[in-house]
Amino acid sequence: MGSVGAERRRQATPVLTPEGNVVMSFSFESYQLEEEDCQAKDIPDKGVLTFTEPAFEEPMPDDRYHGIYFAMLLAGVGFLLPYNSFITDVDYLHWKFQGTSIVFDMSLTYILVALVAVILNNALVEMLSLHTRITVGYLFALGPLLFVSICDVWLEQFTTKQAYVVNLVAVGVVAFGCTVQQSSFYGYTGMLPKRYTQGVMTGESTAGVIISLSRIFTKLLIKNEKKNTIIFFFFSVSMELMCFVLHLLVRRTRFVRYYTKRSCHDHAEMRGHADPGTGYRVHHDASTEEDNGAVGASPSEFGNEVEIAGGGTYMRFDVPKPKIKKSWPSIRDMILHRYVVSRVIWTYMLSIAVTYFITLCLFPGLESEIHNATLEDWLPILIMAIFNMSDFVGKILAALPYDWKGSRLLLFSCVRVVFIPLFVMCVYPVGSPTLSHPAWPCVFSLLMGISNGYFGSVPMILAAGKVVPEQRELAGNTMTVSYMTGLMLGSAVAYFAYGIIANGSTPHAEALHNSTSG
Repeated sequence: MGSVGAERRRQATPVLTPEGNVVMSFSFESYQLEEEDCQAKDIPDKGVLTFTEPAFEEPMPDDRYHGIYFAMLLAGVGFLLPYNSFITDVDYLHWKFQGTSIVFDMSLTYILVALVAVILNNALVEMLSLHTRITVGYLFALGPLLFVSICDVWLEQFTTKQAYVVNLVAVGVVAFGCTVQQSSFYGYTGMLPKRYTQGVMTGESTAGVIISLSRIFTKLLIKNEKKNTIIFFFFSVSMELMCFVLHLLVRRTRFVRYYTKRSCHDHAEMRGHADPGTGYRVHHDASTEEDNGAVGASPSEFGNEVEIAGGGTYMRFDVPKPKIKKSWPSIRDMILHRYVVSRVIWTYMLSIAVTYFITLCLFPGLESEIHNATLEDWLPILIMAIFNMSDFVGKILAALPYDWKGSRLLLFSCVRVVFIPLFVMCVYPVGSPTLSHPAWPCVFSLLMGISNGYFGSVPMILAAGKVVPEQRELAGNTMTVSYMTGLMLGSAVAYFAYGIIANGSTPHAEALHNSTSG
């Protein structure tokens, strides 16, 4: 009997569970754990021992040599570089479109289109893949930049009025592409560790620094206005193309795939779509062998679904993965998801909106109208360069580990409103402003840039950490909506400020022209 029982134990017997899965009864010739355990506890040799093979998680990858961080920094460069290229050559714009509000028009066009784009991107975040949105954004940014640099600046195919419209349309297309790209990147980096969000925002300021230095050097080295502007635009196109290629490479790295897959898995698990199993299961039912012998169907009935291991060691079979039917969420669900996220991060949303509202009231519109008879058209370029460089410093400081409370962050963002009257005194009254020395706008631009870089980055960095991992991409997109709302309202106020100084701009422009000619 003992030998017959042992022989039975060596034979694997597959059975079907009520759920339709295959269960395999078996024994191990050299595996004595069950017998020893039963003897120790004086339990009869009947029982069930079920093994589920553990899920071996992929080890957390390391960002060697900070390559991913550098790539994210260049990503930030990529989605603000085209717009900076259009507005930083303010001397060329004033030379080509004399007596117009071209800088204000570009700024307002960019902001209005960008706000529509970020709302649309926020609505489509569950419908289109992340990298599809980013790739389309890069293509929309590169096309207009290349078109204007060749057809308008180099070949001069348009009249002055046509060129004015072409530039505004190009800025609008760039605004749509770059904003979709920017909003998607904040959701993208929200799935990565916090420092990478800071890296993207530092890249935004780096774009301003690179473009400002590019404009300064091209203007210094080449005196011809047309030639130095052509070289300036071609440099911008090359930088944008490099950022695009680098993104295509980085998205395939193990580091990025690890964090994005983990976030997607958490999201699926929250919605009940994740497979808690490991893909296959091992089962041993000793009681069925001794009571009934071979129970259920023979192995031949299962065909290839049963994999019989040699030597009678164990039996392994695949567990079918559940089929997930993809469907777009309803409008009610989309609104509810955003409401839940907004309730958690509303102070950070207000903080970033107020910060950029105050900045756009003054930059680039009002700063481009600050003139000086001595520095001539160099003063607006220098003020913008100082702002971009100090903004870069502020975003680097945002990497310092300090956990701001949302209410305190909002308070410090509101204090920056003091910059509005200070800059107004640099241009009003027109012809003899209250703060006429060029050092005043330079100092104010320095302080405003540092505070903008810091208080414009910290809310975005901290907001993603306030929600669960599966909501981080949505939190990044929601923060971008607040960011763009602040930009739009700031641009509208800048137009009002331009109306104040425009009433007396003609006498001032004539006096400046006479002093330059003399």
